[in-house]
Amino acid sequence: MAKLHHRSISKRMVEGLEVDEDTIFWDRELSGFGVRAYASGKKVYIVQARAKGKSRRVTVGRHGVLTAEQARQRAAQMITRIKAGEEVSPTNPEASRPEGPTIAALAERYLTEHVAVRCKQKTVELCRLMLKNHILPALGDVPIEAVERKQIADLHFRLRDRPATANHVVAVLSRMFNRAEAWELVPEGTNPCRSFPKYKARKHERFLTEEEFRRLGRVLADAANEGGASKYAVAALRLLMLTGCRRGEILSLRWIDVDLEAKVLHLADSKTGPRAVPLSPAAARVLSDLPRVAGNPWVIVSRKRGTHLRNLNQSWDIIRRRAGLEDVRLHDLRHSWASRALALGESLPMIGRLLGHTQVETTARYAHLARDSVKESAAKVAASIGADLYRHREAIEAARHRAGP
Repeated sequence: MAKLHHRSISKRMVEGLEVDEDTIFWDRELSGFGVRAYASGKKVYIVQARAKGKSRRVTVGRHGVLTAEQARQRAAQMITRIKAGEEVSPTNPEASRPEGPTIAALAERYLTEHVAVRCKQKTVELCRLMLKNHILPALGDVPIEAVERKQIADLHFRLRDRPATANHVVAVLSRMFNRAEAWELVPEGTNPCRSFPKYKARKHERFLTEEEFRRLGRVLADAANEGGASKYAVAALRLLMLTGCRRGEILSLRWIDVDLEAKVLHLADSKTGPRAVPLSPAAARVLSDLPRVAGNPWVIVSRKRGTHLRNLNQSWDIIRRRAGLEDVRLHDLRHSWASRALALGESLPMIGRLLGHTQVETTARYAHLARDSVKESAAKVAASIGADLYRHREAIEAARHRAGP
């Protein structure tokens, strides 16, 4: 049975309702007028009045189709008719079902007017992927105002074995509903994805050891000489390891961004905005040895004329299998760069600057590695002092051993 509460029913009050179980809120001003809030996020206006000794409860309409004020006016008329003994039928569910633009129509406008204009290419591709594979098959034909929180929850639950994807789907839907509100396609505050609980992402931490770096270096040298990956793919992988850059930053690198004399890369369109990446002698050598293709502005070129390589996955799969590193992702090369920097004594703030992090929290994921480095350093210092501190004891023990019993 639904819980009962009394409040003044208004647009702001109804849009702010969030309940864990079905709850009815009765209006303090108009007796018999109420709103029923469901755990799914749906909210329905109702009336209840007595006629001929019997109490009747009738649906007025759904919030979002009716505003609170429209529902109040309709409720007042219905209560009067019930008390007068007239027959009042519940609102036809089909009549209250929204018939406005569908999720598919919203998605098309969202991609065209928002994503394509404001987002980077990687975000555009991810958004299209979430829509094509998950959102449109499940909700494409549903009118925007008919989407309920329960439908979002069901879709999220179906993707529970892929928590990152499940969370991305809800995030895309939430941004779409925010735009729908801004475009006045739905009432404000009706986003069914608001405050939606996310699945805990699976942490994947894999850092290459010194021996694994050497093994990977040998495989890359063999691939460059004997095949298995193009020289440009090999160069891209080496640059990822030597700079700590993101995959997209290396693949979209242009020769005008490369200053070999100053040994720096000028990234005008990185994920976190423009930044300069220092080039070590080894990284500069990779670039200086790479042949330029006439008429092609890109550093890591593809086979298609005038374009750059867009996908390293196939080459990386071959390389990592040959190196016995099948559990290592491309992004783990960036993590390994940060791990090596910590091992060499660099601070977290400095590593954050070198990796192009704008949030301290992003670099903080490596804090446990920093603690490990501190512990190792402390152990080395203590061992050195301990050797001096207890050296006299070791001399006494050695003398006793020589003297015998």
